[in-house]
Amino acid sequence: MLFFNSGASYALGVLFKPIIREFGWSRSAVSFVFMMNMIVFAIALTVVGRLYDRFGPKWIIIISALLLAMGFVLTSLVHTFGQFFFSYGLMAAAGPAGLGVPLVSTVVSKWFEKRRGLALSISLAGSSMGAFILIPALSLGASSYGWRSAFLCLGLTILVIDCLIALFVMKGDPHHLKMAPFGAVPKKPEGAAGTAPVSGQPASMGLRAAARTRSFWLFLVVMFICGSGDFFATTHFINFATDIGIPSFTAGKMMGLFGLMSMVGVILTGPVADRIGSKVPIIVTFFLRFALYVFVLKYKTAQALYVYALLFGFTQLVTAPLAPMLMGRLYGFGFIGILAGVVNTVHFLGGGFWAYATGLIFDLTGSYQLAFVLSAAMAMIAVICGLFIAEKRHG
Repeated sequence: MLFFNSGASYALGVLFKPIIREFGWSRSAVSFVFMMNMIVFAIALTVVGRLYDRFGPKWIIIISALLLAMGFVLTSLVHTFGQFFFSYGLMAAAGPAGLGVPLVSTVVSKWFEKRRGLALSISLAGSSMGAFILIPALSLGASSYGWRSAFLCLGLTILVIDCLIALFVMKGDPHHLKMAPFGAVPKKPEGAAGTAPVSGQPASMGLRAAARTRSFWLFLVVMFICGSGDFFATTHFINFATDIGIPSFTAGKMMGLFGLMSMVGVILTGPVADRIGSKVPIIVTFFLRFALYVFVLKYKTAQALYVYALLFGFTQLVTAPLAPMLMGRLYGFGFIGILAGVVNTVHFLGGGFWAYATGLIFDLTGSYQLAFVLSAAMAMIAVICGLFIAEKRHG
């Protein structure tokens, strides 16, 4: 499911310039539509989190696939900015909330108590493989058949694949099926009404209780900055690369390698977090991003962008397994759906805001220089916030 959903996530970044060439819109205008897509998506994440806690994943996946497919099909037919705003900015926005990394992270985290990090890493690697294969495919398809065909084919493929997975593979989660997660001793659902904490552990904390802790707000800042860096890269990297003279297909291959390295990063992150916790991977991730932003500010060559794509790609999905793991360690897994939903909402709001701001910065200054400077500053803020997160059970 994540393999194909990653194509939806990267689609606009790959097809950004072909859309601009056809309609003559500014980069900030197209980035504004992407920001609206992220806002709707982020709001939908919280709704999906609540629905998942109550009903499980099956129908969430089916309805989400329908929304995403309709949005992409309509996007392939647009002729005005208003139509593009509705189809991509609104219709296609809610669907990925029930198909992407946040939902899959939550589902998998509930199925595993032992080796949770490893299980999350393996499942999230599907997104990385999708990026590695589908980004060059979308780039090649757009150059051969046009960006409209790329949106149409991707939307219909996601609809068929995700509905088949929901109907014939997904069974729910252990709580709904009255089963224990892998590696767990059977017990009453933690945090359920009328149950006492197990083995001396405090009961799971809900959103309101978690919001009273400093660590929760520090992690929200980290995730906002994480989203801003992720979607700065996925939305504007190909634009930046082609601006300095790199051919579009080569830039697409760079983004494919970006996706492949994200698989390496996410596969390593989960097992490491199982052993040493989430703080150290978070701090290392954003210090590396800071160094890469400074590196690109100084060197703007094809070789430098390959280095940037490989190393930044390594950090791309690091927080995907860390978010549910850290929320569970801090507050318990009884309300992990809503907690992870809020955290990921902030992540994607950051991504939408910074993708738009970056497009606006380019229109006003004629380059991405200032965007890289500000991104480096935000990465260092994330390092500092990570240092002050208290990685212990709260409550």
